[in-house]
Amino acid sequence: MATAASASTALVRVPHLFSSTSTCRNFPLHRRCSIKTRVTGIYASVSAETPLPTRPDHLVASIVSKVIQTDRGVLLTRDEHQKVAEVATELQRFCVDEPVKCPLIFGEWDVLYCSNPTSPGGGYRSSLGRLFFKTNEMIQVVEAPDTVRNRVSFSLLGLLEGEVSLKGKLMALDEKWIQVVFEPPELKVGGLEFTYGGESEVKLEITYIDEKIRLGKGSRGSLFVFQRRKPIS
Repeated sequence: MATAASASTALVRVPHLFSSTSTCRNFPLHRRCSIKTRVTGIYASVSAETPLPTRPDHLVASIVSKVIQTDRGVLLTRDEHQKVAEVATELQRFCVDEPVKCPLIFGEWDVLYCSNPTSPGGGYRSSLGRLFFKTNEMIQVVEAPDTVRNRVSFSLLGLLEGEVSLKGKLMALDEKWIQVVFEPPELKVGGLEFTYGGESEVKLEITYIDEKIRLGKGSRGSLFVFQRRKPIS
């Protein structure tokens, strides 16, 4: 999700290990036993690794399970972010050819995750901002033919409810990349409502989309995971 101008992996394959018996013919017996024990140990460590799913529906379930209830990525470690990136890279193989033209892009989406957790929400999601603002919802609505609405609702010090919203115009740059130019944000806190700042824009590559989720990568490399709020009728 892109709410400010600042908003902007490879699948590890374990090589096939040779068998201990086929590689020990030219070694003395005592060395053969040593190598056999060593290879067995390697197999034991490799077998503990969980391979990535290979079906898109399983990959979707996997990436959602990794990012759900993580405060949109804030609570994840570096290694956990890397695992999310690996699944996203694998899912990219199943993306439709021209996702920008896919009608599935339209609808209401929850922002489940960003690899740079401070990108969506701007200053409200920074380390300092999170001390004062507790994020309740982060929603992106994409309306035909070219309107994008972003909304972040929050509570201020647990006392006042508020929200920041932006309205933008979507433009397709090519078959995968989009650009959204946003009007100045609107802030509502308690009974107050006002506009501040200026226009902003963001570029995003759609790397995967289906009936349940949408993946995007910002121009600065941030990975976003969106989940559809309502099933497609």
